[in-house]
Amino acid sequence: MKLASLKHGRDGQLVVVSKDLSAYVSAAAVAPTLQAALDNWSEDESKLRAISDDLNAGKLDSTPFEPVACDAPLPRSYHWVDGSAYVTHVELVRKARGAELPESFWSDPLVYMGASDAFIGPCDDIEVETEAWGIDFEAEVAVITDDVPAGVKVEDASSHIKLIAILNDVSLRNLIPGELGKQFGFYQSKPWTSFSPVFVTPDELGDAWDGKKLSLPLHAILNGTTVGKPNAGVDMTFDFTQLINHVAKSRSLVAGTVIGSGTVSNKGSKDGSCCLAEVRCLETIADGKPSTPFMSFGDRVEIDMFDADGKTIFGRINQVVTQYTPK
Repeated sequence: MKLASLKHGRDGQLVVVSKDLSAYVSAAAVAPTLQAALDNWSEDESKLRAISDDLNAGKLDSTPFEPVACDAPLPRSYHWVDGSAYVTHVELVRKARGAELPESFWSDPLVYMGASDAFIGPCDDIEVETEAWGIDFEAEVAVITDDVPAGVKVEDASSHIKLIAILNDVSLRNLIPGELGKQFGFYQSKPWTSFSPVFVTPDELGDAWDGKKLSLPLHAILNGTTVGKPNAGVDMTFDFTQLINHVAKSRSLVAGTVIGSGTVSNKGSKDGSCCLAEVRCLETIADGKPSTPFMSFGDRVEIDMFDADGKTIFGRINQVVTQYTPK
């Protein structure tokens, strides 16, 4: 089953999308928004699946699906936590600046709570005031949970994963050092996060989803050129069940919690990078300095993932970097 939200107010209008992403029908008879459906998932899932089955069987009148009309499938969330599950990426970044990786990073996940009061759609512009901030994309995989009890065990965490997505976690790289130097985490350096046109239920992924991780290449494309296409199931030090266990250690998680994997990265692969910062780190290690610039106004970033037949699963994130003027 594939779900999307058309742009409508702050929380969107929930629709069910066909498997091939060609058409949609309203889900209003079940739930007006995705958050409402997640709040009542135990009952609403089967009703939404019935609509999905009828849509895919051609039994319903439908409307052509256009990603440009979409908000993020979950336009705002009560809880957005992003991880850094690919520790080889963190190791590389530290190596480029001559810093050692603490041994604990291999056994204790890194996470931070991000801005979830508004997510943006797959075709919305990335609005930034100045290029001097170091504009970068980060291609990631994410899971969306139902209500998760505090202290959930790793072996029980998979049952709480209800939907899966890909996303672009935009980072303003030149603002990060100053923020981390205060030892209080990200804030200004992490603007709005964008998501794929649809969220999908795990069954849509077939054997590529094992209940813990998604083993397919994630394609990151800048101005028509592939930056990387690392396999999201490779080099993932902490899978999603471990991330859920970690973030639920001291409190429960509410339905609609979004948990990101962090930048997907494959060690030692020429196609292993899903952000410019990693590309620049590899250049620094090889040549003593980076040669690839961060993004500029007018640049276009696209993020996608394909099934075994080469068909897009989530739809394509397709964004242009634009400048905003403070008012």
